[in-house]
Amino acid sequence: MNGRQSSQSAFRRWLPSLPILEWGARYDRGALTGDLLAAVIVTIMLIPQSLAYAMLAGLPPEVGIYASIAPLVAYAVFGSSRVLAVGPVAVVSLMTASAIGQFAQVGSPQYWEAAILLAFLSGVMLLALGLLRLGFFANFLSHPVIASFITASGLIIAASQLKYIMGIKAQGHSLFELLGALVRGVTQSNLFTLTIGLLSLLFLFWVRKGLKPLLVRLGLGLRLADVLAKAGPIVAIAASSIAVWLGKLDAQGVAIVGVVPQGLPPFTLPGWNPALWQQLLLPALLISIVGFVESVSVGQTLAAKRRQRIEPDQELVALGASNIASSLTGGFPVTGGFARSVVNFDAGAQTAAAGVFTAIGLLLASLFLTPALYYLPQATLAATIIVAVLSLVDFGVLRFTWSYSRPDFVAAAGTLAGTLALGVEAGLIIGVGISLALYLYRTSKPHIAEVGLVRGTEHFRNVLRHTVVVGESVLSLRIDGNMFFANARYLEDWVNNAVASRPGLQHVVLQCSAVNEIDASALESLEAIQQRLQAAGIALHLSEVKGPVMDRLGKTEFLHHLSGKVFLSHYQAISALSPELFQPG
Repeated sequence: MNGRQSSQSAFRRWLPSLPILEWGARYDRGALTGDLLAAVIVTIMLIPQSLAYAMLAGLPPEVGIYASIAPLVAYAVFGSSRVLAVGPVAVVSLMTASAIGQFAQVGSPQYWEAAILLAFLSGVMLLALGLLRLGFFANFLSHPVIASFITASGLIIAASQLKYIMGIKAQGHSLFELLGALVRGVTQSNLFTLTIGLLSLLFLFWVRKGLKPLLVRLGLGLRLADVLAKAGPIVAIAASSIAVWLGKLDAQGVAIVGVVPQGLPPFTLPGWNPALWQQLLLPALLISIVGFVESVSVGQTLAAKRRQRIEPDQELVALGASNIASSLTGGFPVTGGFARSVVNFDAGAQTAAAGVFTAIGLLLASLFLTPALYYLPQATLAATIIVAVLSLVDFGVLRFTWSYSRPDFVAAAGTLAGTLALGVEAGLIIGVGISLALYLYRTSKPHIAEVGLVRGTEHFRNVLRHTVVVGESVLSLRIDGNMFFANARYLEDWVNNAVASRPGLQHVVLQCSAVNEIDASALESLEAIQQRLQAAGIALHLSEVKGPVMDRLGKTEFLHHLSGKVFLSHYQAISALSPELFQPG
């Protein structure tokens, strides 16, 4: 019986939990009111945004709505955040276009099939990482790298949308390729398209900053003014569509959305093409990592404001389920979006049910509102994207890292330059590579300080920073970091050089208060240090060794061969080995 219960318990640990059962059991009328209001506001915001991000990904506009319905429901079931809104986002849409554009022509059935497969692969990877409790892998992406990557991606996205504002054709995966194509095509700009695009840009920028304060000054309440301000893109869409319809501007070369199919999202399955699966594995992995990091960052920030918390591993499961749901309903990769989640939070959403209500609103829009999008200018959608992504551009990370940490600046600048010059995938790989290389370099040379006694205390400090006393026959070294294969030889060389310059040395004491681990390679180096010191008539001692480290050392022969002792504290070690330091004068 005990064995059966144990196996059942182990099996449950591998199953994803259902947070909906927790908040659903306490759902009340107050939560329902907040969720419904938030859903109305977010739905108004998501209709133009979903269309725009589908266009950014190189897909038909309706695919953006498809990718915003089922994922919201899936996240409501599995997600640990109460306010995170899942769907297409700018950076992931750009990465989708960059990945698929290498294997299929934009607008072809194969392109859409590849997008569905990319969402499915991303979902499977996220789900697997969540079930295996591997959410910590996201920690390998430092904040400066992510911030620089998003900034560079925002610039590329904005540049990629200028061709719709100008009414020209321009292709390119990097910022420099796009700018070159735009310059070459500037003389072919369509005047009507350019006018619509520029007016939309000006209006949307003004709406973002100036409409809400204006409405408040006119006497509207803060909540109503906020709702109307969020509806700004809807006004731009309606006005520009009416202008195209009345002026028959589509006949004058203004590109419009055209026919948007009405109806429910289609049921789709990822195609079986082994070669394509293999080619999309790396892009799917990169999209998964970026999407997860962005989603968790937003979720943790918003949860902290309400003294709530989210579970990173559960978020992996939820995002995996959301992407799989997107692939089964004709969508493309999705994640938790910053803008929509903040709007959801500010609008008063109390639980993930707000996402379900938003999905219902988008479903109704897909059924009944799509005919009204026929005359929608692509320039207006492009303006919507540009205004949204430019808010992501932040060069402050470069200024901060330059003044605070030059290695972080190198990683941030390398990510920014690599992304702008080579594209999003190459830029992200460069950023991760630089971060890991700098990490290995730093850990390969841990800080080692010679320490001395602060007179009148039991404290020991760096001889280069404090006024301390040291004994001529004792060398005290504090190792500030774990000891492992990457820095084992560095420690050997450091000790050898320090001993060589002290002819009267009799004892070396390694203070291990900051050492949490000693691996096999570092143990061999300690044994080599012990043998060299013993051959020179010098005893090696350890102090302040932590319990887990001492347990592992106790399983080896090292302590039996140690010529010195292991002291509980460094003060005890110096008291025993250099008593003259404690004599008056």
